[in-house]
Amino acid sequence: MCGISGIKASGDQESNIREMSRLLKHRGPENTSFYNYKDYWLGHNRLRIIDIDNGDQPMFNSDRSVAIIFNGEIYNYLSLKTELESKGFGFKTKSDTEVLINLYLDRGLKMFNFLNGIFSFAILDKNYDRLLLARDHFGVKPLFYFHKNNSLIFSSESKAILSHPMVPIDRNNNAIHLLTNLRYVQSNEVMFKGVYQIPPGCYMNYENNSINIRSYYEFNPKTVSMDKKQVEDGIIYHLKKAVKRQLVSDVPIGVYLSGGIDSSAIVAMMSNIGVKNISTFTLGFNEPTDEFKSAKIISDRFKTDHHQLNLNFNPLENFPNVIWHSEVPKINLLQGFAMSSFVSKHVKVVLGGLGGDELFAGYDIHRIFYMLNSINRFVPKYIEKLIGSPLSEMISALQRSTGVLKLDEYRRGLETVLSSGNILKQLLILRNVWDQDSSLLKVIYTPNFIRNGLRSVREEFKNIASKYQSKSYLDQVLSIEFQTKMVNDYLLTEDRMSMAHSVEQRVPFLDKDLVEFAFSIPSELKLSRANTKFMLRSSLNDFLPDEIIKKKKWGFTINPYLQFKKDLKNTIEKILTEEYIRQQDIFNYSYIKSILDYKPHPKLRWHYNFLWILTGIAIWEKMFIETDMFLKNHHQLKSFYN
Repeated sequence: MCGISGIKASGDQESNIREMSRLLKHRGPENTSFYNYKDYWLGHNRLRIIDIDNGDQPMFNSDRSVAIIFNGEIYNYLSLKTELESKGFGFKTKSDTEVLINLYLDRGLKMFNFLNGIFSFAILDKNYDRLLLARDHFGVKPLFYFHKNNSLIFSSESKAILSHPMVPIDRNNNAIHLLTNLRYVQSNEVMFKGVYQIPPGCYMNYENNSINIRSYYEFNPKTVSMDKKQVEDGIIYHLKKAVKRQLVSDVPIGVYLSGGIDSSAIVAMMSNIGVKNISTFTLGFNEPTDEFKSAKIISDRFKTDHHQLNLNFNPLENFPNVIWHSEVPKINLLQGFAMSSFVSKHVKVVLGGLGGDELFAGYDIHRIFYMLNSINRFVPKYIEKLIGSPLSEMISALQRSTGVLKLDEYRRGLETVLSSGNILKQLLILRNVWDQDSSLLKVIYTPNFIRNGLRSVREEFKNIASKYQSKSYLDQVLSIEFQTKMVNDYLLTEDRMSMAHSVEQRVPFLDKDLVEFAFSIPSELKLSRANTKFMLRSSLNDFLPDEIIKKKKWGFTINPYLQFKKDLKNTIEKILTEEYIRQQDIFNYSYIKSILDYKPHPKLRWHYNFLWILTGIAIWEKMFIETDMFLKNHHQLKSFYN
């Protein structure tokens, strides 16, 4: 796992590529190296996982006509290497990176069809004066770029791109709009204007100073007729295979053990295939939702070397550090940041349970859609226009006139039920997207910000949602969220927070074969009477104790209501001053003040999360946009609260 960076531009770029690599040092602290060919400059920061002694990069083919810098792991590289050797390709190292070079020489742009892994890489082919950038099938590993005129700058993180003098540093207002609605940025755009990410399952071919981005993988699995036994057997077969693949490493591997069924299943599969002395790690916050007890059950059963972190902390203290590494003021990153810091003292590689909920319908929102599917049969589709919209507007008007903020919850619930058959709208409402209410838009934003011409959140989802309209109600939701929230929310969390502490996190549930199998399971088998993860739980009966199989999902959460009563309100009042908000010219201060002045109430979770995001945006702006702190003084992050 590493950090990669590159420049294609005229003139001497050595100081620029070195600065880019400096800003990625946390991703690969064990080796930094560079390469220059004509106007191409490549930088690589390495975290040594496979072939520790001989795998430094850039790496070249035998005649040095092809160079590669690589971030990630190719889990099936040994079988690919055997095949390539049979064709006469020679190898000087034991690394997966060299396999990628020879696979490219053998298969060209068809190489992606043979890869199982997580990756982003750049291949410089001198024979064609071509630069090839690529990202893995589901977007586990990030890759960003900036293109202007005859120059291209790319990197594993946006901050490295921003360090180049050619790149203007300015906020992307549409990204801010998406963030305040979704709590993540659903777009190939990022928070910085002009910087983009290569989409999952895509590559960029850069020739003759022009970019051409193409898809090599289309996510659209077909449902297959299966009975319950076939599903159970298939889940175990693919999960075990995925875990075994992802154990390839020359350094010790641990497991994030939350105590839930997903991470517990990974430990069970490791034990089943004969892995000894498994290291497991659990995090808690001294709250009722802590999973120490469940994690200990698994640790005792499989005799793991268990490590427990009981954290007493103010999440706001780490917020600036989190924003620095994530480059997005997201509030659900704090747990991962603390956990990876803890794990880094013991191992460099961990397996995590991310993806189990997305594949097997494990969230409360999936239960809700199970019930909505039944309700929709009795609610005519015209009811929304006839009753729903006028009633919602009436409640909004009543709320604004009375100042009763908790009415928001009831309004959204009503809108969800009355949006009969409109899956995308129901999904966005349940995800707390509010820009569908034009009157609320005017309450929250300033007129100047609205005049920027913001794209609606629905627009960012529409093309993705349209591909799955023929699927069942539940499968539409699962497919949409897998390509949106999974990539731009959860995977960003996993990559940035683990790499902040030089820890490589692997995700067995996102193994390509397992993903495709899971999405081929008939939707009626995924939920049973609204019980989440029905088939996954059923398949693991012989591997896990009943306490874990039947356990309700909690997850790592930080309660925004409790934080508001404790520290959040005071911090917000220091940062979101009337002077700053008016100068920023995005949000109406009167709306912010109405939340601050309202008596704390558990029904205002959305409002407190909203203020948390706004606080994050303020820190983000000060860090990256308003000053040169991000380049010179980013180690002084705690000063943001002074």
